[in-house]
Amino acid sequence: MIISSPHNPKVKALAALRERRAREAAQLALVEGYEELSLALASGAQPVELFYAPVYFRDAAQRALVAQCQARGAACYEVSERVFAKLAYREHPDGWLGTFAFQPRPLDALRLSDTPFVVICEGVEKPGNLGAILRTADAARADAVIACDPRTDWANPNVIRASKGALFAVQVAAAGSHETLAWLRQRAIRVIVATPAAPLPYSAPDYRVGVAIALGAEKEGLSRLWLENADAAVAIPMFGKVNSLNVSAAAALLLYEVVRQRT
Repeated sequence: MIISSPHNPKVKALAALRERRAREAAQLALVEGYEELSLALASGAQPVELFYAPVYFRDAAQRALVAQCQARGAACYEVSERVFAKLAYREHPDGWLGTFAFQPRPLDALRLSDTPFVVICEGVEKPGNLGAILRTADAARADAVIACDPRTDWANPNVIRASKGALFAVQVAAAGSHETLAWLRQRAIRVIVATPAAPLPYSAPDYRVGVAIALGAEKEGLSRLWLENADAAVAIPMFGKVNSLNVSAAAALLLYEVVRQRT
């Protein structure tokens, strides 16, 4: 059976997941795209429902993804082009959209390496920036990314899109800043904050020990709480007329300085 009506209850329920409150209540993440769905499955995430429209497929071999989702217990529905056009949030959809069981981990449930490497994002608002930071964290093999006092949720479809599905490959948590600082102190993890006013260049600290790299909101930067409780504050040298880098670009430089020193 093909779902062809935009008024189908399944379609309405899926469309409702565009809202953060609905995603959090249902504990679901909305994932669009063949590549992102494939990574989510490979990472062990549990699919709940899959909606697909073959009219968009560029490769018939992609149909095997339906069987993979069914084998993992997901309910799978073929939908018409009209219905998928209503559901898709991408400008150029590829015919794949699914839901996965998802909840950020509590801090105490995060698994850390012997030399922890944690990324802190305080108040980062733009989903695209959070997603890009996740991609870099995955590439740099960070242990976890923690959203402190978050203004957007990890399951935001645009976070998942910008991360290319890395949300399911990296441990993520959401917590308050006070709680996160206490958690870091209990584990003797050094806190390195990034701020344009810092006297040290970002390459100066020793990142070969357990570290947490803290980055602030796009406009305001880090709060006083993080700045006043940091073990070191660092800056990225900038010589142009624009006074700041995009937070995801800054994250990439800092995270790969950790990689450089550790390798």
